[in-house]
Amino acid sequence: MNSKVERHVLFDRHEIEVTVRRLASEISQDYRNQNPLLLGVLRGSFVFLADLIRHLDFPLEVDFIGLSSYGSRTQSSGKIRVVKEPETSVRGRNVLVVEDIVDTGLTTAFLLKYLKRHKPVSVKLCALADKPSRREIPVNIDYLGFTVPNKFLIGYGLDANQKFRNLPDICYLEDKV
Repeated sequence: MNSKVERHVLFDRHEIEVTVRRLASEISQDYRNQNPLLLGVLRGSFVFLADLIRHLDFPLEVDFIGLSSYGSRTQSSGKIRVVKEPETSVRGRNVLVVEDIVDTGLTTAFLLKYLKRHKPVSVKLCALADKPSRREIPVNIDYLGFTVPNKFLIGYGLDANQKFRNLPDICYLEDKV
């Protein structure tokens, strides 16, 4: 039996742009006079973070952290490790974590706990997408773009084994027999 993978648009580039602008407006209200550190979670958040900061008109800094829990699989291994430390200290800073998607919550909970050990003033979470149907650990998302179904998403920074990050829309993959 042969199967073919089809991709379907879940959110097009216009819907994404409207959502990014909304999130930027919400973030601007809360961080305008705080010079926050926006901490992008590599690699999935880089497209979202780049678009988001273009709509923020106040002083801020950007850095990245790399975490690994997937490897080349589509399911989290549950074992999270830091593969790239931020170069900017979070101590005494207001930190806004920018994440592509919150799925099981394992990686996000690990990251938030990791950051809090480094004594920031505050840590909040901005996620482009939330997949609550897969949640294993509760995670509070302060700024949320989309709630998504339990489908494997690609595009706009989201990948399948490092492919499809460059798609301008958020799509899902579906096996067809």
